[in-house]
Amino acid sequence: MSDSVRDERFPGFGGASLALHRLGTGRPVILLHGLFSDAQTNWIKFGHAAQLAEAGFEALMPDLRAHGDSAAPHEPSAYPPDVLALDLQALVAHLGLTHFDLCGFSLGARTAVRAVLAGLAPRRLVLGGMGLEGLTGWGDRRSFFLDVIARYGTIKPGDPAYFAQQFMKSTGVDREAAALLLGSMENTAPEALAGISMPTLVVCGSEDDDNGSADRLAETLPNATRETIPGTHMSSVTGKALGKAIVRWLAAD
Repeated sequence: MSDSVRDERFPGFGGASLALHRLGTGRPVILLHGLFSDAQTNWIKFGHAAQLAEAGFEALMPDLRAHGDSAAPHEPSAYPPDVLALDLQALVAHLGLTHFDLCGFSLGARTAVRAVLAGLAPRRLVLGGMGLEGLTGWGDRRSFFLDVIARYGTIKPGDPAYFAQQFMKSTGVDREAAALLLGSMENTAPEALAGISMPTLVVCGSEDDDNGSADRLAETLPNATRETIPGTHMSSVTGKALGKAIVRWLAAD
């Protein structure tokens, strides 16, 4: 196992220069981070990628468009519908992957779903921090985050948007690019989820209902297993349980 993160770049949709961080050697697993986050914050900092590398996987961690070290263009043309799924397809093609696993947390889970529905075929799938309503009622979440961006810097403690504002400050997200990116995302019809046939783990914090009901999501998917880990939407990323759940699921066969 390589114990250091290797950084490189790959061309996303439209040739956008996107960052990719790699750790370990072995069967590839793509890890997609959450909104306003990045690979370092979501997967590297708290050891989830290291757990996967130690278990014999190669963790492939892109910074999504408009996040982390990736390009954050300000041209609306750089954000067509489902651009993050297009970027993910570009990554798979760039690396020539044919046998891989796919894991996403929050926005990353949403991106994974949209990519699978568009034809991507991972061996196994992990959807973290996601509930049914976060997919089928994404418009409400999008409106919430657009409001955070519009009121950025003025939101006070006690406001439901305060923690999202503070997280944006900590990661230095480009707000103009993030607003354009949010506009590229649409709802997923509940009946479309029947097309996700690979074994899927739905893992969510015990106090996390930010994206709706994880139980209902697991019930809607045709081949899903549900697991609960400690924490809220934010704190569930900081403990070891998330990485352990992912490793157990991906190493099951």
